[in-house]
Amino acid sequence: MKNLKNFDKMHAIGCACCGGVQGVGPSTAGTSFSRRGVLRGAMAGMAAGVLSGLALGASRRAWADDGMMSPEAALQALVEGNERFVAKKFTFLEQDLNILKQNTVAKQEPFAAVLSCADSRVPVELAFDQSIGHVFVARVAGNIATGENIASLEYGAAVLGTKVIMVLGHSNCGAVKATIDGKPVPGQISSLYAHIRPAVDAAGSDLEAAIKANARIQANLLATASPVLAGLIKEKKLRVVAGYYNLADGKVSVLG
Repeated sequence: MKNLKNFDKMHAIGCACCGGVQGVGPSTAGTSFSRRGVLRGAMAGMAAGVLSGLALGASRRAWADDGMMSPEAALQALVEGNERFVAKKFTFLEQDLNILKQNTVAKQEPFAAVLSCADSRVPVELAFDQSIGHVFVARVAGNIATGENIASLEYGAAVLGTKVIMVLGHSNCGAVKATIDGKPVPGQISSLYAHIRPAVDAAGSDLEAAIKANARIQANLLATASPVLAGLIKEKKLRVVAGYYNLADGKVSVLG
């Protein structure tokens, strides 16, 4: 990310110097440069670069962390990113996608993982104001901890170094609602029910309560059923939490 910051500064200086700074530009072709104008443009560019770097906040700091971020800091980065998302003050759009892609071609170093529902209304990276390479995402209807998803999240934590895993339920989840209703459904959809049934048994027909219970149950399953994840938690290298995404306002509540 040091290269990205340098690029930001160079880009800002270049724009200031070429965009009509006093004594510089097409109108002064063939005349001597105004050193005061160039200096003023350079200083303005440097200031813009610094402010741009600060505006990227937790997302940029997380990317530059080189694996030293604590689980608590990783969770805080997600929380702060969601606050920016709710406030419509995104920072991920400010990052140069070409440079981000170059940084992630050979490897990925996400600081967080999210087990999310497959619902198209839950845009995980957007909801946490994160960009390419920041979040390792596993998605399945009902955000359930199946063997395949557990394996994926183990890989994210043990190999890629994610510091926090969030199981993210969301309001009006169709998979949980279908489990509550218990009606016949086509194909393999009913195979989801067995995983969600414990939450319905605990919360009853209250949809929101069942969704939150399901997120907590799946998070607990990840934390206890996987020796890999349990070991990292014991070593304080990983946290597993449950979250609830409100479709109405985009707010993510950390459930524990």
